[in-house]
Amino acid sequence: MIKTRFAPSPTGMMHIGGVRTALYAYLVARKGNGTFDLRIEDTDRNRFVPEAQKDIEANLKWLGLNFDGEIIVQSERKELYQKYAQELIEKDVAYRQEGAIWFKMPKEGQVKSIDLIGEREVAFNLAEQKDFVLLKSDGFPTYHLAHVVDDHLMETNPVIRGDEWLSSLPKHILTFKALGFDVPQYAHLPLILGTDRAKLSKRHGAKGVSEFRKDGYLPEAILNYMALLGWTPPDDKEILSLEEMIALFDLKDVHSTPAVFDITKLEWMNGEYIRQMSSEELTKRLQEFLVDHPNKDRIAPVVPLIKDRIKKLSDFIPLTDFIWEKPEYDIEVFKKLKIQNHQEILEKILEKMETMKKPWKTEVFEKTFRDLSDEMQVKTGNMFQLIRVAVSGQTVTPPLFESIQILGEEETLKRIKESVEFLQAV
Repeated sequence: MIKTRFAPSPTGMMHIGGVRTALYAYLVARKGNGTFDLRIEDTDRNRFVPEAQKDIEANLKWLGLNFDGEIIVQSERKELYQKYAQELIEKDVAYRQEGAIWFKMPKEGQVKSIDLIGEREVAFNLAEQKDFVLLKSDGFPTYHLAHVVDDHLMETNPVIRGDEWLSSLPKHILTFKALGFDVPQYAHLPLILGTDRAKLSKRHGAKGVSEFRKDGYLPEAILNYMALLGWTPPDDKEILSLEEMIALFDLKDVHSTPAVFDITKLEWMNGEYIRQMSSEELTKRLQEFLVDHPNKDRIAPVVPLIKDRIKKLSDFIPLTDFIWEKPEYDIEVFKKLKIQNHQEILEKILEKMETMKKPWKTEVFEKTFRDLSDEMQVKTGNMFQLIRVAVSGQTVTPPLFESIQILGEEETLKRIKESVEFLQAV
């Protein structure tokens, strides 16, 4: 039976890079009708962050990567690791020195393994290896001992982890063998780099998963994008559901070369997911995202207008806030318009609006102001942009007339008057 695990260290909030490791382990387990477990590797007590475990659990749930069984917490299993460390001393493959227990590495021969990524053979000369600590003086195990014991007891196979652990593989294989355990198959995932090919960091837009959530990214878009960092589906399809990934994913198809994280590409993909949603579903997602927004229950009519204009759920707020709140006018925004005599034109616009039969109809509205733009020798687009700024205080909004319909005629007239008064005052 296939059993995989995600085993993060709670030394900080769950990073976006960890999503790929968790996802690949999840896909392998689900495709093989196996189990996917969560293990918290919290034996480094100097770097331990108490709230990190809750963050990891919450983000896995949000992403839909549901784990099986109970969570294994290594700090609760100290005596277990101490028992196995003592067993290695008794077998004369480990020794005690300066309060710690060390593994005694052989000095001759090689350790070989077939890595599941690219099905590549890796070989290590033991003459180049050094003894290493199994159990620290504080009684806590190192990663080298703890993960070997736990992966054996949890029957983890394959072990899916980052490429940074590849150089430690001979230590781990020999520890498995010394304890009389079967050695599992290993898959070392390639590094994730920034667009400048440097180590991935915040300057590349990479951050904690919870920050991406707060920024308005969708869990399915994050999963889809992270899946493609190092893996190409057989048909080169870019937009994939979790179910499709489960069906198509195979560790042997994962590239052995580093992948590049591009925040622009992730944002594009998030926008694609938003556009594919029904307006009803997007309304629901926005209401969940805008949990503290006082007008979240009134957004449904606006959602179809902005669906093609946002890439993240957070884009909804600056684009539509004018609908719920009176805009704050800025003379610099008016100055950006390709019209000089703003006040004079707005007074004429107000005149026309006051005489238009209510409810205003699209075709009448457009014809009225096209005629007025001809009369005043102003480009039609510039006139509509002036109306947009007058009613919203900004140059980018959902479609103008549809926004005005939501605002209503009285509120629109009120705002045109207020914008005239603002221009008179400056």
